[in-house]
Amino acid sequence: MFETFETLSWSGDHRTGFLRLIDQTLLPTQLVGIECRNVETVWEAIKSLRVRGAPAIGIAAAYGVCVGLQSVHDSCEESFFAQLENVVAYLASSRPTAVNLFWALDRMKAKAFSLRGRYVDEIAIALLAEAKMIHEEDRTICRAIGKYGNELVKDGDSFLTHCNAGGLATADYGTALAVFFAAAESGKKIHVFADETRPLLQGARLTAWELMQRKIPVTLLCDSMAAMVMKQGKIDGVIVGADRIAANGDTANKIGTYGVAVSAHAHKIPFYVAAPVSTFDLTLKTGEEIPIEERDESEITCGFGKRTAPEGVRVYNPAFDVTPAQLIAGIITEKGIIRPVDEKTIAAVLSV
Repeated sequence: MFETFETLSWSGDHRTGFLRLIDQTLLPTQLVGIECRNVETVWEAIKSLRVRGAPAIGIAAAYGVCVGLQSVHDSCEESFFAQLENVVAYLASSRPTAVNLFWALDRMKAKAFSLRGRYVDEIAIALLAEAKMIHEEDRTICRAIGKYGNELVKDGDSFLTHCNAGGLATADYGTALAVFFAAAESGKKIHVFADETRPLLQGARLTAWELMQRKIPVTLLCDSMAAMVMKQGKIDGVIVGADRIAANGDTANKIGTYGVAVSAHAHKIPFYVAAPVSTFDLTLKTGEEIPIEERDESEITCGFGKRTAPEGVRVYNPAFDVTPAQLIAGIITEKGIIRPVDEKTIAAVLSV
């Protein structure tokens, strides 16, 4: 048996309750929870990657709306909705790329406005119920992604993954890692190669830890080793998560993903994306329109507190890159596998 953990949870009622998170910046050496009792703490947790992964960010934001409104539960409707607008705008400013953040905030806002005219406290109760629904729906979605993705896995396969798209990035089971979990639970013997994922090492710190928790054989690689391991014939497929997918299938994911996709294409290895429908942003025609977050230079020059670059050196630190749809063999969703990856097929599957 593996040690269970809960990435996010809500404790208490709508008036005094709070969000609990695993502080993922401390993994794998420390498994520590933090309590988010105000919206500023939720914002900081998202911004600093204490909680990360597109689905988990969306869930955290939904609960963030709830804690952000606790100060106006006894106010008038006008004050309540003014605070709602402020809280939603504030949380939306935390990170720009993961569309699940905005999807969840829009859903919470729409729920509140659908109840306008009722008692403020009644709306607050309904918003907490909505956040819990988003949380629970993600559990179900992750299991469905694992089920569909398992169809792509043969007994004895070895897969490469980049960054972390497991239970730590979602409510429970993951997206990319859900495929591996489902395969192992069905009795298939698999092996996973995990890129360390520079500069913040989500693959080394988080993915390797999750796979070891579930006793799934995993080998950790430096990012620059992936192409060589493919050339050696050790990789049967690649599965990664996603932070935003455009209408044509272009996919934003952690920086380095595009290079992995190019290498997979060169070696004729199928490259798959696993993501919930909520990660699609059909308002964007192509990946060229996806906003790419740039993070602080210290993540590269002083990673984990130790200076590894000269003072004053120029730094470029985008957190994500975009993989063109033509490099993606299929997108694994809770509604099935999208292939070929193009605007027509995406529209057809998402409308089911």
